[in-house]
Amino acid sequence: MKSVLVVGLGRFGRHMAAKLIEEGNEVLAVDINEERVNDALDLVTNAQIGDTTNEHFIASLGVGNFDLCVVAIGDNFQSSLETTALLKDYGAPFVLSRANRDVHAKFLLRNGADKIVYPEREMAERLAVKFGTDNIFDYIELTPDYSIYEIPVPAPWVGKSIVEKGVRNKYHISILAVKEQEEIYPLPRPEYIFRGSETLIIMGHYKDVRALAKAR
Repeated sequence: MKSVLVVGLGRFGRHMAAKLIEEGNEVLAVDINEERVNDALDLVTNAQIGDTTNEHFIASLGVGNFDLCVVAIGDNFQSSLETTALLKDYGAPFVLSRANRDVHAKFLLRNGADKIVYPEREMAERLAVKFGTDNIFDYIELTPDYSIYEIPVPAPWVGKSIVEKGVRNKYHISILAVKEQEEIYPLPRPEYIFRGSETLIIMGHYKDVRALAKAR
């Protein structure tokens, strides 16, 4: 269990706080808007109304005791920037800050953010790959080049084993798991025979995965 401070209770902040709680973490949520705080009381461990651009308020939170501080403010970049800087000044060990634009990210990183997240961009890119590319059901980006994908079994593979198809050597991908009817079977053995009813969770370079998807 981690102790997490979430600053900003808009849609992103609320979803972040709720998921953190679901994962067993302790969350203190803060927002300057009383209505947002009241709406979040049933979601989080604790919630406070406060201005996180105020140095005295930040000092009162004991931010050095949190494992993670999330700056989820999306509608006021100046407040996000000041909050990020103050959190770091008062000893926050790790600050994750939300950015809407690259120029915002640069300033946030210069002023103490340890990691930047682009929620709208990342969701848009994920949906574009999922719905804009044939035979890719889902994906998680690891780096700009490598990702984890969920794909259907290519028709020519049905009835063949992983080793018969030479998946890693020929297609340059790694099969991390087989998924069938919402059940996950990790790390299938080389003798595993593809049935065609399952989907594959694979990791690879985006060029290799797209080449595989187009060659079906």
